[in-house]
Amino acid sequence: MHRRGWRDGDRLSNLAAVMQISADARIPFPVPVVFSAYRDDLTKLLAYLPNVRSIEVKSRKDSGATAEFVNEWRGGGDIPAAVRAVLSEAILSWTDYATWNADQHVCEWRIETHAFAEAVRCGGINRFIAEGAGATRLEVRGSLTIDAKKIRGVPSLLASTVGRAAEDFLVNKIQANLVETAQGLAQYLKDKVAAS
Repeated sequence: MHRRGWRDGDRLSNLAAVMQISADARIPFPVPVVFSAYRDDLTKLLAYLPNVRSIEVKSRKDSGATAEFVNEWRGGGDIPAAVRAVLSEAILSWTDYATWNADQHVCEWRIETHAFAEAVRCGGINRFIAEGAGATRLEVRGSLTIDAKKIRGVPSLLASTVGRAAEDFLVNKIQANLVETAQGLAQYLKDKVAAS
């Protein structure tokens, strides 16, 4: 974890921290199949994702090899007591803005949480890399920043403690969901092949 201040307008907050998101998964299908299924069949993966309650595609705009998506996610799971004291279940809902490039097999994304959007910044890139004969390594890299001073109801004295607890919770949740999505995608593709 790398901690540093971040600029918001003209203020620099020392309570903000940047936490790295990193998750890799091997999927036993070729890159074009994995990339297309992840991009185009995301809502069909819901049955394979126990910690996700819903995924709704709000918009899709295609332009050549690029597709821009806006997806709304609703997650589930337990929220730790230190985080639950100030954050609600709304923290487990987010809007995902994703730009998929089929020529480069990458997806650049950013997440906007439905709760405390002014305090949370999260984004990154997914790379779909050929690995061996007919397999794909999904490499997810990103960062999460929370400025706890911007979370209403958090006393200044507790901001750094609550901020760190929220960051730890969200990074672990995001990484687990990314791995779970890759595993769900692999199972979805296996089931799709078996049904053919």
